Amino acid sequence: MSAEAGGRRGGAAHRDRPVNGIGPALAAGAGLAGAGAAAGVSLPPRARVVVAGVCTAGVGAGGVVAGAAALRGARWSASFPGLLPLAGVHLAVDALSGLFMAVTGVVAVAVAVYGIGYAGHGGEARWVQAAWPVFAGTLVLVPAAAGVSTFLLLWEAMALTSLLLVVAEHRRRAEVRRAGLWYAVMTHLGLVSLLAAFALFAAGAGGETFAALRAGAAGMSPAARGTVFVLALVAFASKAGMVPLHAWLPRAHPEAPSQVSALMSAAMVNLGVYGIVRVGFGLLGGGPRWWWLLALAMGALSAVYGILQAAMAKDLKRLLAYSTSENLGLVLIGVGAAGLFAAAGGRAPAALALTAALLHVVNHAMFKALLFCGAGSVLKATGERNLDLLGGLRARMPVTAGLFAVAALGAVALPPGNGFVSEWTLLQALIHGLAVPGVTTAVVLPVAVAAVALSAGLAAAVFVKALGVGFFAQPRSEGAAGARESPPTMLAGMGLLAVACAALALVPGALAAGLSRATAAAGPAGGEALDSGVLRLRLAGFPAMFSPLWMAVALAVGVLAVTGLARSAGRRRRRGQVRLWDCGGGAPTPRMAYTATSFAEPLQRVFDDVLAPERDVDVTHAQESAYLVEKVRYQSRVPDRIEHRLYRPVLAALSGAGTSARRLAGGSLRLYLGYGFFGLVVLLVILAGVR
Repeated sequence: MSAEAGGRRGGAAHRDRPVNGIGPALAAGAGLAGAGAAAGVSLPPRARVVVAGVCTAGVGAGGVVAGAAALRGARWSASFPGLLPLAGVHLAVDALSGLFMAVTGVVAVAVAVYGIGYAGHGGEARWVQAAWPVFAGTLVLVPAAAGVSTFLLLWEAMALTSLLLVVAEHRRRAEVRRAGLWYAVMTHLGLVSLLAAFALFAAGAGGETFAALRAGAAGMSPAARGTVFVLALVAFASKAGMVPLHAWLPRAHPEAPSQVSALMSAAMVNLGVYGIVRVGFGLLGGGPRWWWLLALAMGALSAVYGILQAAMAKDLKRLLAYSTSENLGLVLIGVGAAGLFAAAGGRAPAALALTAALLHVVNHAMFKALLFCGAGSVLKATGERNLDLLGGLRARMPVTAGLFAVAALGAVALPPGNGFVSEWTLLQALIHGLAVPGVTTAVVLPVAVAAVALSAGLAAAVFVKALGVGFFAQPRSEGAAGARESPPTMLAGMGLLAVACAALALVPGALAAGLSRATAAAGPAGGEALDSGVLRLRLAGFPAMFSPLWMAVALAVGVLAVTGLARSAGRRRRRGQVRLWDCGGGAPTPRMAYTATSFAEPLQRVFDDVLAPERDVDVTHAQESAYLVEKVRYQSRVPDRIEHRLYRPVLAALSGAGTSARRLAGGSLRLYLGYGFFGLVVLLVILAGVR
């Protein structure tokens, strides 16, 4: 009996290679997700926290094993016709799937360990603990989907479980309920767009499996293919938090529990990039330049606008959420550039640009998960997310401060941080892409380089603010003054992420072979973009190379040398204990220190026309006097301008339409029957016209 026949009769899996560890790892991960959900529902508080956390870590470990096997060249597929009516369940894992599964797995393991300590003694509801391992399981399995129905089922399960986790604290704060509403609406609008894209694609290709879509894409008209791409881009860009579809992200991430924020921002948003790459390159086989110009423009806008909003934010988790928009924008710049180069025949620059984008996915996942975990430690210790009310945490939480600094170094893309490696590779791809012929590349690529450079410079200011204002100076609230270091389990989870950041920063060449396989599996171009090597990172086919490890050693030697010289010079001079001159103003107080708001004010002035800050001066005069002032109240806020200009008018129009539509509900049965008859006539006329 053939494997295919066996699959039809018994629902057994058909595997490309019988023994490679991918199938058992995914099966074990799915089983642990179910076990964790059952434990979250049935066990007592403390036990369910530990068991659900261990099961979630097991789910992540399964993703790491399966993803690592795929990155080494293994492939696996399975079909279960009896599991899902009509379509069945279709799974397949290649190197591209494996990359996203492995990244998700590493983050899930570390965040699960962190979450055991963060949840404490089980204060969270049972359904929250039950949803946690299921959410991790869907994140691992989404890249393995190989059919439209399977993908949509896993995608919706991921959306629903993440929504449950976002609203975990809805009874405590009204802001959580509002964030959950925004997230639910935006994610399901994205689902509608994705459903329309896949329905049109499947109808045109004549099948619903990814293999059938890939085979039938060439026979579709350019207009149909373009419509499918745009609909898919809108859906996946919304999940990735791309501007202007980002409105849910700065709401949901701050209000969700910190371990949920870490998994969403470091793993879930990556699947938006996966969807764009898989559909645009793998299933549609690439497309004309305008597709990728649209993606590149969206990425550049997200990178610059996202980091500008992060620079203005004083809520630490909101700052990190906008930073996610910036970094995923950089990834989308690389994806768009890869498509642009491939459409113009530049296979080598296309491979390099996509490799740089995938490398930044990996780097961003590690440092952003660590940043959110650090923010969660601060929130748990102080009860504050407002940077203006923090300070003094370096002395009170030294381990958290050090780990946060490691992640911040990666986020600002400076050596020896891990973000520097991928942004350097992206810039090299854009610069060398200028050799690709065409007016489009000559005009667009310098703008893209400028966007990357501007976002990197602003990111440095953002994380100097976050680290300096939040962890240094004097505490500016009672919570900050009484902060204590986080529990060992939280620090252990953060330590795992810090080790991953350090490894990616010092020896990124170890990923070269796997990244090349993932790029080749995506489809725009073959060949290796990076030469593998532990001590160096060299671009294949381009004259560019550097060694992150030796660069880090040189920086360390330089710092030690300067520090030693300064100390030796200080020993030769006499020192006396004298009081610091305070200009007659007395000893400095916390009110005299820079806050996040004052730190960002110069940047706000520079980008005043873009940010459009709102200022309000309220003057209260003394009673019965037009000249004597009792008090002056000044307020300044920087709203999300895109949200105000785009979403508020739409919401106002919908609200007005809903209010007007109430007049149609007159309570008359004959009126309602008339509506139904009129609707049926209109539908028949439309169908007659189409035919």
